[in-house]
Amino acid sequence: MTTDALDPARLGAEALRRYLRREGLDARRTFSQNFLIDREVLEAIVDAAAPQPGRRILEIGPGLGVLTGALLAQGAALTAVEVDRRLVEHLRGRSADAIDLAMREPHAARSLRLVEGDVLDIPIASIVEPPYDLVANLPYHITSPVLHHALGAEPRPERFVLMLQREVAERISARAGGMSYLSVFVQYHADVRIVRVVPPSAFEPSPAVDSAVLAGITRPPRLDREAEQDLWRLVQAGFRERRKMLHNVLPRQLPAVGRDRFVAALDAVGIAPDRRPQTLTVEEWLALASELGPLPR
Repeated sequence: MTTDALDPARLGAEALRRYLRREGLDARRTFSQNFLIDREVLEAIVDAAAPQPGRRILEIGPGLGVLTGALLAQGAALTAVEVDRRLVEHLRGRSADAIDLAMREPHAARSLRLVEGDVLDIPIASIVEPPYDLVANLPYHITSPVLHHALGAEPRPERFVLMLQREVAERISARAGGMSYLSVFVQYHADVRIVRVVPPSAFEPSPAVDSAVLAGITRPPRLDREAEQDLWRLVQAGFRERRKMLHNVLPRQLPAVGRDRFVAALDAVGIAPDRRPQTLTVEEWLALASELGPLPR
């Protein structure tokens, strides 16, 4: 069932407020709920996702189903995970035909599998089969955990298009000089770009910050599981004191490795010991981790 107030051509703050009153719903801060009401932004997300008929897509936090409906209209085979039981019931009524289709023909174009629960508690492999893409207007307070959950283990999405807080999107897509642990982690797994900046007025209720649409194309892991774990131990150690020099912070945070080993490894890969962690590229972290080899457990 399609509701006119949520049709992309009729989106707007006042229309959405009337719709919420009529349905007995509201936006809950507990779940960081800000509902998208800007048609151009919605179209930008869908264009970046470019779903083909029957393409499997995982959506996290579908909310009222505005993005859900737009993805289904493009022919996606959608799996949506929603933690708010009120909105799960709402979506069951709003998208009953697509849900029925998914029960009859899993992965059919324009089908919807609706999963109630916290996505961070659900193994992704249990709800979506690869290959798949991740498309979501993420609740901002779970952005980093969701990225680790989705990218940290198989099956990883082949692509992702995510609405994030602008500051977080810029941190993720930062270049050497402004890197963080999160940017190293995401850029190790994917090539990322900001599609567009989104003002607070694109949502109801309006958040206090700008947002941004971030798109990424994932790449196969370049290390085995144990080597990856050592890489993240190394990167985390560096960013615990991100403004300190590498030859000081790394031995202090990983004392079992030893200062001499760190200094020799930095020299071997051509990284000046007085560099700061935020100045290293992903490739430099990889080179340093490779030179160091397995870290003491």
